[in-house]
Amino acid sequence: MKNLRFGEAFIVLVLMIAFLGISVIGYGLMPQIPVLIVISALIFWLALIKKVSFDAISDSIVNGIKTAIVPIFIFILIGALIAVWIQSGIIPSMMVAAFHMISVHFFVPSVFIVCSIVGLAIGSGFTTVSTIGIALLGMGMTLGINPALTCGAIVSGAVFGDKMSPISDSTNLASAIGEVDLFDHIQNMMWSTIPAFLCSLLLFALLGYNSHSASLQQINQTTAVLNSHFHISFLALVPILVMLVFSIIKVPAIPSLLLNIWLTAGLIKFSDPHFSFKQLADLLQNGFVSKTHNQVVDSLMTRGGISSMMGTISLIILTLALGGILMDQGIISKAMEPLTKRLRSPLSTITATILSGIGINLFVGEQYLSVILPGNAFKPVFAKNNLSPLALSRTLEDGGSVINYIIPWGVAGSFVAATLGTPVMHFLPFVFFSLFSPIFSILSGLTGIGLKKIK
Repeated sequence: MKNLRFGEAFIVLVLMIAFLGISVIGYGLMPQIPVLIVISALIFWLALIKKVSFDAISDSIVNGIKTAIVPIFIFILIGALIAVWIQSGIIPSMMVAAFHMISVHFFVPSVFIVCSIVGLAIGSGFTTVSTIGIALLGMGMTLGINPALTCGAIVSGAVFGDKMSPISDSTNLASAIGEVDLFDHIQNMMWSTIPAFLCSLLLFALLGYNSHSASLQQINQTTAVLNSHFHISFLALVPILVMLVFSIIKVPAIPSLLLNIWLTAGLIKFSDPHFSFKQLADLLQNGFVSKTHNQVVDSLMTRGGISSMMGTISLIILTLALGGILMDQGIISKAMEPLTKRLRSPLSTITATILSGIGINLFVGEQYLSVILPGNAFKPVFAKNNLSPLALSRTLEDGGSVINYIIPWGVAGSFVAATLGTPVMHFLPFVFFSLFSPIFSILSGLTGIGLKKIK
């Protein structure tokens, strides 16, 4: 859009984020309708005031949405995977095993460490949350621990693992945008990631110490319910190991998930020959419905299915349509233009990049774009200030992909909320790792510690 001025672009973004914030945070609305209202207002403003053709606006919407076709399909598969993993006893088996492995008194920090290890191994925060995360949330509910705190530990661990894993999409994306070696990128991220991890662990240990709320009787009761209503077996490890091996050998997510779904469906049929194809189809579509008459177990295990992901998918489509309009029509680039010209120090450059990544997450709600857009915009600025591309790639992760998990209308945030059944605004204050990562990145720019420069 050639006739767009900086003031107009800036006002549009400020009004948009203010409306979304008031609607979602102030009034507690689901994000879909506020985002739809913003899209409507933006379309009318572009068409009536700025004289942009509706064909151009439609092309912008298509360009925004088409980038997420594969992730949308993956979300559908994860919904089906959760359903069959509960029906087959995989998630209940993980819960029973976790009861025996995780410290009851230091449950919350244990959750953070376990999810960090799992996320690091499989390279996917989404998979970590939707598998071991569900099991650990059930344990926390049994022990009487605040679900929001447990969710914060789960998400923090999943984000750490996703950020530091060499098989993570977001990690590979950041290193590619920075044009640096993947393992050099991971090694350099430790300067901000390790302090964020240790501070998070300390807070989880302080807030999550469980001296009296947990009782052996509660644990035994939940374990007994799981053993009596689900098939608890070491065979539950098979689909998990298959997914782990596929991640290591870099099999793409879609065939990996598809094989896991049908492998698990085969295990269900093998353990219960009377389980019909119609029942399997209903399970995949509508999810698992728990009927143990135990409130904690039923609330946790009634989930999954393709239908359960439709709300998340609708939000993804709406936010990416909004992002497509903002990007294609030059609103974001015009609003950032004056900023990139005034950055003359490492601190200002890193801080601006961090804030831009957070802003893209707020405006667009998509974690990959929060890495791609600031990366392309600030790459020349980093070079001008003699900062290494490794500094850029680390900053993109610290302010981009890790933040999306705490945005209510973000792709990752909405996925976690739907999977764990807890609104983003409830667990946001406890996702310490995502909150600390940009802080330590900015401190690196201030002190110069761990800040790579061009020699």
